[in-house]
Amino acid sequence: MFRKQPRISPSRRRLLQAAGISLAAIATGNTRAVAAASSTKRSLLILLGTGGGPTPKLDRSAPANAIVVGDDIYVVDCGDGVARQMVKAGLDLGRIRDVFITHQHSDHNADYGNLLLLAWETDLKRPVNTYGPPPLKRMTELFLQMDDYDIRVREADEGRPPLTPLIVPHEITQTGPVMRDTNVKVTAALVEHPLVKPAFAYRFDCPDRSIVFSGDTRPCESLIELARGADILVHEVIDLQAIGAVVKNESQAKRLRQHLLDAHTPMSEVGQVATKAGVKTLVLNHFVPGAPPIPDQVWYDAVKPHFAGRLVIGRDLMEL
Repeated sequence: MFRKQPRISPSRRRLLQAAGISLAAIATGNTRAVAAASSTKRSLLILLGTGGGPTPKLDRSAPANAIVVGDDIYVVDCGDGVARQMVKAGLDLGRIRDVFITHQHSDHNADYGNLLLLAWETDLKRPVNTYGPPPLKRMTELFLQMDDYDIRVREADEGRPPLTPLIVPHEITQTGPVMRDTNVKVTAALVEHPLVKPAFAYRFDCPDRSIVFSGDTRPCESLIELARGADILVHEVIDLQAIGAVVKNESQAKRLRQHLLDAHTPMSEVGQVATKAGVKTLVLNHFVPGAPPIPDQVWYDAVKPHFAGRLVIGRDLMEL
């Protein structure tokens, strides 16, 4: 399940650098990401951040994922630190093609603008289409306004192309097709994550397989239909017993616990969702609570009895 980091000899390091492999990929051992990007017909899924909730976690980064197909990177959710996680994964920020936001909660959108700004400050030169629920367009405008001073200085001082035309936001409000290019077809489904409306799950049909991201949701039929027959379902999960212990000292413990019950999927049910959808692989993601850390075996033992397929306990920078 977990890949050991390879040791790279000086001679191999020079060969990789000569071939254009990034230093970040070499440093982290994530050369598979670059290798996948050189193939036009194979996809690579990278879990950039697997924590859930708005507060920073010691052992898991905020929600974010990447699919690499050919020379293009598709980012799903932009939690805090997504750009750094991409660099740690050996990905070139300048190769971002599209960005997708599942819903407008801060743990999923906090670094939406920062990711694109940092990509531009690295080597982004082509337009990036972004997709998500309203107010995505207004968010984009306000972010560009907030960093206007820095952007104008860098355009003048460093000769960078104007950033504003490179970000093309598209707001989605309904279930249905989102976009299609030569690499992927993306479809959205409305899911149930009260009080947030709309909230979406996304399905990526790649040349070699289909990958579905649940976003944040309680069990719902729309997600099951979207994920029907998919190769991989990346699904959020909560541990109700652990949540009870964590929130009991909160001033609003009763309301917080009720939100988690109403808006998320318990680990006793996520396997049932995957089974009903008939997916081949279930990848657990967006773990709640995130502190104190819960052993992987606890998640596995709770979900596996309800799902006969391959079960993966997601970890930051895991590649599938």
